[in-house]
Amino acid sequence: MEEKFLAAWAQNREKAAALGVRMRPVDADAMKNAHRIMSSNRESDGFSLLAQKNRLDISLEALVIDKRFTALFSDDEANEALDRLLTAGYQF
Repeated sequence: MEEKFLAAWAQNREKAAALGVRMRPVDADAMKNAHRIMSSNRESDGFSLLAQKNRLDISLEALVIDKRFTALFSDDEANEALDRLLTAGYQF
């Protein structure tokens, strides 16, 4: 499941790049970075720009709450991701 998450994150990063939004590279420490970002008070790379472009669906936060990947994250991390998305006006 972790491999699928990382592949989806890399794919979303490419989509963001096509929109002119820079996101953190998906590398060997990607899962560690995802947990660190979701456990902090700061949004993921590119989150604000993705919100401006109405593309929060390709943010790290959206992947964290994706039902395919919820087992990879704690409830606190998922709640943080959901809170960030809702605060930014994300429409489900």
